[in-house]
Amino acid sequence: MATWADVRRLALALPATTEGTSYGSPAWKVRDRAFVWERPLRRADLEHLGDAAPAGPVLAAAVADEGVKHALVADDPAVYLTTPHFDGYAAVLVRLDAVDVDELAELVTEAWLARAPRRLAQQHLADRGC
Repeated sequence: MATWADVRRLALALPATTEGTSYGSPAWKVRDRAFVWERPLRRADLEHLGDAAPAGPVLAAAVADEGVKHALVADDPAVYLTTPHFDGYAAVLVRLDAVDVDELAELVTEAWLARAPRRLAQQHLADRGC
């Protein structure tokens, strides 16, 4: 089970990351582009999800494209979800209390790569030997 402290630690370990807010909720950005952020469910989200709405904290994470989002949701609906608000948007919602820290680390890194400037992302991958 991951926590906001894990999100913060993992996000801030990535180059050029800053911590701030987005619509009043914690958000982590690379060069002013949010890549992971807290996303409380809104009334429309709760109505859409019904009984399947998570009771715990929800993290939003950028993904490379909608195909990745839909693959994550299909692969593990106990962890990943989406709502109509995110239709057409490359981001997935994550039940923070259902994702393990190793998977969260991969998700945060991939979110960062999806939003980081290309040169910065390439340099980070090269530094990691990828």
